Amino acid sequence: MTEPAVPLRVLFCIGVNQNFFDLPTDGIGVVWQAFSTMLGDLAALDGVTVLGTIDDDQHMVGPSASWPWTCYVLADVAGQPTVVRACNLFRTTPVGEHALWRYMRIEARMGRELTIPAAVTLPDGAAGDR
Repeated sequence: MTEPAVPLRVLFCIGVNQNFFDLPTDGIGVVWQAFSTMLGDLAALDGVTVLGTIDDDQHMVGPSASWPWTCYVLADVAGQPTVVRACNLFRTTPVGEHALWRYMRIEARMGRELTIPAAVTLPDGAAGDR
């Protein structure tokens, strides 16, 4: 009997590029509309279950080329090819004559759900998988 595939736990790390901040104020709306479309497309990808999002734009202002990122999407993803399709949305989501990746960047961290192995004895009252 084949075991069911365990999804990858993926943290999509999203940063805003300097190009976004170089836009005139009346030009940023189209980027946010494209970003919203991309988030919907990501959540609709076959094999993606979005678990939550975090936005840190109130505590960090300006471009983020690496950690700390502007926002994060935590998801269970069927496999690495689906992670690639999710990241590719930044290349394929249009923003006027450009694509979303002109204004934002994405990196994915892949792992597995953190669980305590059943063989580990926990102190009384401690939570964990048993």
